[in-house]
Amino acid sequence: MGEYQLRCVSDGSVQPPYSLSCPHDSSLLRADYQARQIEPKNLPGIWRFLDWLPVHGIIAEAEGAPVTYKSRNLARELDLENLYISFNGYWPERGAKMPTCSFKDLEAAPTMQRLQERGDNPTLVVASAGNTARAFAHVSLITGQPLILFVPEKAQDRMWTAARASAAESRGSGQVKLIAVQGDYYDAISIAEKVQSLPGFAPEGGARNIARRDGMGSVMLDAALALGKIPKHYFQAVGSGTGGISAWEAALRLKADGRFGSYLPRLHLAQNLPNAPIFCAWKGKEAEPVCSNMFDDVLFNRKPPYAIPGGVRDALEETGGEVYGVTDQQAAEAKKLFEQSEEIDILNAPAIAVAALEQAVASGSISSKDIILLNITGGGRARIKEDHTLQMIRPQITVSHWSQAVQFLEGKR
Repeated sequence: MGEYQLRCVSDGSVQPPYSLSCPHDSSLLRADYQARQIEPKNLPGIWRFLDWLPVHGIIAEAEGAPVTYKSRNLARELDLENLYISFNGYWPERGAKMPTCSFKDLEAAPTMQRLQERGDNPTLVVASAGNTARAFAHVSLITGQPLILFVPEKAQDRMWTAARASAAESRGSGQVKLIAVQGDYYDAISIAEKVQSLPGFAPEGGARNIARRDGMGSVMLDAALALGKIPKHYFQAVGSGTGGISAWEAALRLKADGRFGSYLPRLHLAQNLPNAPIFCAWKGKEAEPVCSNMFDDVLFNRKPPYAIPGGVRDALEETGGEVYGVTDQQAAEAKKLFEQSEEIDILNAPAIAVAALEQAVASGSISSKDIILLNITGGGRARIKEDHTLQMIRPQITVSHWSQAVQFLEGKR
């Protein structure tokens, strides 16, 4: 079990086990696990890392997990000798079976398990640009956990599930309510925040939820176990930057473990220009006006946890990290390069990370012999259609203001 104490990053003070914030400042909370060395369990999927997950039980049917493999073809294209890929999607030939084709599965499963262990059975409220909502919907269909999803209206095409019809019918199809929001991801967050403050509802917490971060941290754990060491470089496309924080925190635990190296990986985080607040903040640039069209709007978060204690800036500073800005054209070309070389389709977001890796190679900031981990945060949507019939999750209402959502939900009680 993941026995732990919950501490504020800023001062180390211990907080109640299901807290989402520190009482005296904006610091993130972090799990201080009793197990100082990671010992993989004989359990399905992500649950093999139970020692470093903030839960006591598992959801056995939620068995998505990262798969780390050494690249041959993409590595050859980039002249890299030790390029490893963490594939987080659906690619059964590689052993990757994430049912929503996104590494958001790694966040949803431990978050749902931890919520159920609270014992008060609230309705979980999630705001998402699409991938996170899809992952939480899948686990809700498995468990029957009541769930309200707020998703931008233009992201509705991302709301599908490969969950078995029998599971949805018997456990959870009526428990998932999708509300479309007129606006962008930030508008969905704003409305969700109003709803989750009402009695009987609970926020999933975003970057402040240790279950989400430690679930994503399993990417670094899987890689270290596969390689026998911590990689020297870590590449990922980010919106809020939570994935970068998660990789850093997992690496801190691996370093303290003592068996995987005495160093931290250098974080290489990437954003899609021009909607790139983390890139602008890191480079000391003025943020450009928001653009409504971008290669992947999943990566745009107007208010990332950048400057707070334990946030993105701290992760970058401690690891000597870098942030890359990637244009739509660069991303499209990188996506084509990856799919042709590795022979699997990927989502748009990880193409941003591939483009950042190309930039790093071109600038000479990484060596051809360095051990590099590239996080492909989603892929295999075309592949999963060969094995599963995907079912769309339809919104029950479209709203432009939080009061409309509250009125709708009150009518459903």
